[in-house]
Formats: sequence, C-alpha cells, structure tokens
Amino acid sequence: MKTRHRLLLVSFAALTLAACATAPAASTTAANTVPAATTPATDAPPTPFDLSRPDIDSWIKDVAARNAIPAAELRALLAEGRSQPRIIAAMTRPAEAVLAWWQYSEKLVTETRIAQGEEFWRANRARLEAISARTGVDPAYLVAIVGIETSYGRNTGSWRVIDALMTLGFDYPPRGGFFRSELEQFVLLSRQERLDPHTTLGSYAGAMGAPQFIPSSYRRLAVDGSGDGRRDLFLDWDDVLSSVANYFVASGWQRGAPVLAEATAPAEVIAGLDRRNLDLDATAGALRARGVSFDASIPDGTRVLLMPAERRDDPGVRLGFANFRVITRYNRSILYAMAVHDIAEAVRARVEASPR
Repeated sequence: MKTRHRLLLVSFAALTLAACATAPAASTTAANTVPAATTPATDAPPTPFDLSRPDIDSWIKDVAARNAIPAAELRALLAEGRSQPRIIAAMTRPAEAVLAWWQYSEKLVTETRIAQGEEFWRANRARLEAISARTGVDPAYLVAIVGIETSYGRNTGSWRVIDALMTLGFDYPPRGGFFRSELEQFVLLSRQERLDPHTTLGSYAGAMGAPQFIPSSYRRLAVDGSGDGRRDLFLDWDDVLSSVANYFVASGWQRGAPVLAEATAPAEVIAGLDRRNLDLDATAGALRARGVSFDASIPDGTRVLLMPAERRDDPGVRLGFANFRVITRYNRSILYAMAVHDIAEAVRARVEASPR
C-alpha cells in the first residue's frame, strides 16, 4: 500500500524570477534577471473574458475538434476564467540589469535553502535512493531542483492556473501562442489526472506542483512513481521526484558523469564569453590550448561549456559538462544551473558529514 506524503503548502517570501522560458523547459521561470523593485501599478480588477471574441471562439472550436471535447464544456470552463491585470504587470515589468553570478548565488544559494535541503534529504532518503538507483540521476540534484523551484513544496503558487493561462494566452500577445497551447494542454491534463481545472493553483505563468511543471511538461514527462494510477505533482513526493528524474533522463542525463568543474582563464578569454550560450561548444583540449586551467584528469576530447561565473572581487569561470547542460533544459540559464549544482553539493556534504 502506498503512503502519501503531503507537500507543505506554507507561504513564504521567496525570490520571484520573472519572464518565461521557451519549451522544452519544465518550469516557466527564467533565471538571469530579477524583477525591478517596483511593479507597474495596476488598479484594474480581474474581469471575465468575452467568449465571443474571435480569438477565444476560434480556440474553443479548434480544441474541441482536435480533442473530441464538447465545445459547450470548454465554454463553461473558460466562462469561469478571469483576466488578471497583475499577471500582465508581472510579465511586462522592466527587469533590472542581469545579475553577476555572485549576486545571483547570494539570493538563491542560501543557508536556509541548504538546511531545508538537508532536512528534506533525510526525510526522503529511501525514495531518493530508490529513484536514483532506477534512473541514474544523482539524488542531490533532485533535492536541489525542488529546493529552488518551490522551497521543497512550501511555495507552489497562488494563482488559479486557468486564470494565468487564459490571461497570458488571450491578453498577452508577445507569448499568446505559447500560452494558448499550454491552456489546451492544461485542459487535457485536467481530464487525464483528475485535476479540478477551476481550483488548481500554480505560478502566474501556469507552472504547477513542487517541481513547477508547465502543463505540456506535466503531460509528457510526469511519472506515477507511487504506482497509484495518478501522476500527482502536488501531494505525492514519489511522483514529484520520479518526474524530475524522468525529465533529466529525457534530456540526456548520464549516470555517474560530472556536472561542473572550477576553472581559471585569461582575461581575454573571459571577455569573449556569452552567458546566453548553453551549448557544449568547446573541447577540454581546445580550452587548455587557450590557457584555461582546470582538473587535469578531464580528457582533452570532452565536450564542455566555459561560462562566466563572476566573483565579488574578480571575474571567474566555470566548466560545464553534458549533465550541466541537462539542468539548463529544465531552466534555460547558466545561473540557475550553477545554483542547482551548488545547492546540490552543499546539501550532499552535510548529509554525508553526519549520516543518521
């Protein structure tokens, strides 16, 4: 018999990282910028959508025909949705300058998150070890993902997903097509997993559960880790952790392979780095030939990514491997992936230092 382990749904003052990543990221949060200190003012209240709008009417007819869902059922659901001006404000607020690595790290790689990660690992040791043995994904990185995304389930979002996806799908033209597609996926997900589409909560961009999967990722990559016939990313840690592991495996995670290495590089090499680059576009040997120094045991033929990792007092670099790139598939940012790595290793060190 399966034992459910309810996720904590306690609110906390978390760092909000705005903007949307492109598919196939699991989460819709992007991690290179933080919102400006002030949010664009909006006093407009939430309002119902006009279902006679041509774009909404067309969406209903298309989705109904494509999925054999009665159009009346879709209209009844969308009639409950509300356009939320605060969501548009959050999506359109100006971003501050891109953070240096040390600034970003100070915000995410915190003592609280590491301590909570140690507690989480100890409470879930058996399932983490079982999932890792089955999938090859290092348990430290499973812990770190749910730690960064929702502080181990404490903050899974307070927006109705139907409101978020309708608002961004029909009232936010820059990404309307993407979010209309996610709205369709949410409708299908609700039917498949017996979610109540009227009350399901998530982020202001429609990401759900402890791992913050958008609907398409939920449908494609979520796993029924507990074997109860449902894929529950809200209340079932077996499902949550198995699903994150499955996401990594689908993105190419290599069992036992490294993630990141420290490095040093000449100033002219650092000056030419582009933090937007997520590709393993160099070999270890080619970087050594340019004066980059790192662990001598790394074979020259290894494909790597040399990336900026600014320290408070001087520029810095780090070396990412194939498993590092896997983490950037979850959220398309080297800063996010470096934070995941550092939390993972800090939590692991504490667990190993005092096993109990």
